[in-house]
Amino acid sequence: MKRILSTLILFSFITTPVFFLHAQKVPEPIKILLVPGHDAEVWGAQYGNIKEGDMNLSLAIKIYDILKKDKRFIVKITRNKEGYVKEFADYFSSQETDLIAFKENAKKQTQNKIIEGSFLEKETVPHNTVTANTAIVLYGINKWANENKMDVVIHIHFNDYPRKSKWTIGKYKGFVIYMPDGQMVNWKESGQLAANIFTQLSKKYITSTFKLELGGLIPDQKLIALGSNGTLDGNVRSVLIEYGYIYEKKFRTSSLRNQAYKNMASLTATGIKNYFFVK
Repeated sequence: MKRILSTLILFSFITTPVFFLHAQKVPEPIKILLVPGHDAEVWGAQYGNIKEGDMNLSLAIKIYDILKKDKRFIVKITRNKEGYVKEFADYFSSQETDLIAFKENAKKQTQNKIIEGSFLEKETVPHNTVTANTAIVLYGINKWANENKMDVVIHIHFNDYPRKSKWTIGKYKGFVIYMPDGQMVNWKESGQLAANIFTQLSKKYITSTFKLELGGLIPDQKLIALGSNGTLDGNVRSVLIEYGYIYEKKFRTSSLRNQAYKNMASLTATGIKNYFFVK
C-alpha cells in the first residue's frame, strides 16, 4: 500500500508542472501605430525644397520596417508614398460626421472641467494652429486608436521656427519628445515610453536648444496627437517626437538625411523595445 501511495504522489508531482505550463497564456502582440506627421497637401515645415511631410514619412517607414520584423509587435502606419493607406482613408471619409461630433463633444467636456476646476489649463510651448481638415484627421486617429485598442501611437515630426524665408537657416537645433500632461489619463505610461526613447536618442543627438524645449522631455495638454481633451484612452500610450530642426546640417542632403533616418529609426525602435521588454 505504501508503495502504491508513493507512486501516486511521485506521478502527481511530475505531471502537475506540465499542466500549469500548458495553462499559461501566450502574450498578445503589442499594437503600435506610426503616424508620419502631415501629408502631401499640408506638408508642415520646409527648408529649401525639403518638405517635412516627406521627411516624416521616410523616417516612419524605416521605424516600421524594423518593428515589423519583430513578431512581438503588430505595426500599422497611417500613410505611405501614395497617401493615406486605405484603412485610414476609408475611416476618415466614412466617419467624418462622427469624428466632428467626437471632437466637439470632447472639447465641450474639457471646457466644463475647466469651469468646474477639475482640470487646470497650463501654458505650453506654442504650436501652429492646424486646419479644420487636419484636426479631423488627428481626432480621427485618436478615435481609431481607442476603438482598435492600440498600445502605442507614435507621431513623427521634424521641428521648425519662424525664419525670414524657407532658405534661411534657423538658430535652434536638437530633438524633443512631447508627452501627455500629468492631468491626462494616459500620462504615466506615455511618459515612461517617452523616457525610454529619449535615453536612446540622446546617445547620439543633442536635445532642443530652444528655451521652451530645454531638457528634451516636454509635457503638453494641447497637442491633439497626445490625446488633448481626453480623446485617448488611458491604456493608449502616445508621444510626439520632433527629431530635429528641418534646416540642420545633418538633413541638408539626401545622403545625410538617409543616414539620419537610419540612425534615428534604430534608436527609436530600441527605446520602444526597452520600454516593453527590458526590466
